[in-house]
Amino acid sequence: MSDAEAQAMTDQNEQLSSRDKVLLAAMQMIGENPGAKLSVRAVATRAGVSTGSLRFHFPTQRALQDEVLTRLYDVVVSEERIHQHDTPARERLVDCLRQVLAPAGIGAGARAAHRTIHEHFIAPEPTEQVRQAYLTLEREGQRRVEYWLTVLTQEGALTPGDTPRRAKFLLTVLNGLALQRALPTDGSILQSENDTLYTAVDAILNPATP
Repeated sequence: MSDAEAQAMTDQNEQLSSRDKVLLAAMQMIGENPGAKLSVRAVATRAGVSTGSLRFHFPTQRALQDEVLTRLYDVVVSEERIHQHDTPARERLVDCLRQVLAPAGIGAGARAAHRTIHEHFIAPEPTEQVRQAYLTLEREGQRRVEYWLTVLTQEGALTPGDTPRRAKFLLTVLNGLALQRALPTDGSILQSENDTLYTAVDAILNPATP
């Protein structure tokens, strides 16, 4: 990076509000380490603000973590698709789920993503810090899928039911597909993935009746 580019970034950062500086610093920390604890002191130091200022905007660590994860999901997953009523509900929900899978890529990208997950959440001792870091990620994913299902329920495309359970089912399918992207295969990963997503969505939209 040139001196001019570095100065431009510094000037831009100085124009941010203290709240935005905190969020930017926390997102950078999560990007570098998905298992980061986001302690008040560490984030405040990274953001160049006082701990009192950080606490003013985010009274609790969970409030900060939830806002950061919401912002990161907003970058990866658009909420607009689920509201595009000119497209059938089935297609919209599948497209939303595809958005969650897309960032990891296939092959090398997927393997790198799984190495990161293993290094931060599986290999370490299951301390409370590791547990809470993972649950924060999981909670935002659950909230996002529940929102999509709620939208479809409100428009009448989905029969009212246990939304959290349905969302958990879809997230479990996504976890399996994400792992499949990292493993060797002798067929078309995308075709198999597409078939699985439609099967899962059909199970939600058209549950079998006894």
